[in-house]
Amino acid sequence: MFQQSTRRSGLTSVVVFGELVYHGIVRNIRKTHGNALMSILLNMLQMVILVAVFYVMFTVLGLRGAALRGDFLLYIMSGIFLFMTHNKTLGAVVGSEGPASPMMKHAPMNTIVAIASASLGALYIQVLSLVTILFIYHVGFHPFEIQQPIPAFGMVLLSWFTGLAIGLVLLALKPWFPTFVGIITTIYQRANMIASGKMFVANTLPPTMLAMFDWNPLFHTIDQCRGFTFINYLPRNSSVEYPLYVGLAFLMIGLMGEFYTRRRASLSWSARQ
Repeated sequence: MFQQSTRRSGLTSVVVFGELVYHGIVRNIRKTHGNALMSILLNMLQMVILVAVFYVMFTVLGLRGAALRGDFLLYIMSGIFLFMTHNKTLGAVVGSEGPASPMMKHAPMNTIVAIASASLGALYIQVLSLVTILFIYHVGFHPFEIQQPIPAFGMVLLSWFTGLAIGLVLLALKPWFPTFVGIITTIYQRANMIASGKMFVANTLPPTMLAMFDWNPLFHTIDQCRGFTFINYLPRNSSVEYPLYVGLAFLMIGLMGEFYTRRRASLSWSARQ
């Protein structure tokens, strides 16, 4: 009643939206730690620990010979980086501000800004960690060469996109079934430790085992990324199209579900928890 509304041009709306997303990204990065640099360092430490654990496990079990010909650590990191990007993005989107959040009381804020901020914040941290770790490894330990770096980075973005799309569907279900969504998210993230295929080469799998993994879009992006990274590996049991189509399908379902939930969500739902 007492609020003045001003008409904005298309360019102004884009600038305002970008500014909101930027501040949302900064807020999400600082959630892990008050210092943004420490948030990035903690994420890098998680990646390094995972790489070290898998390196020791492969060495102790004598499985290094089953890996690709080439840099063994690069083989491990190609799986870890995409796995972390996918899982961290999914977790960030599911944990983003919902329609009943107090943040939505501020007029410029909406759920699309919250989702975009959470997903882009996760992508920023993962890409910065990835580039820093690869740079330190290349300069300080062992020089390496990525055969097709741009398509390989495209698989990182595709892993991020599928994590965003699946997380969006779970976010739309979260106000209706909060406990169920929390359990499903945890199970999916834990299952990806094995189901993502980062521990083995897809071309060596028999058809009976391949059927257990090829449903997972992350399995395809990791295998394709290794095909772009190593000159002597040609992935035959995965494709780029499958995770792209799965991501688009989940994105459309998630957007429709989020719109439906946003119109009906109420603060009283969380009061009964």
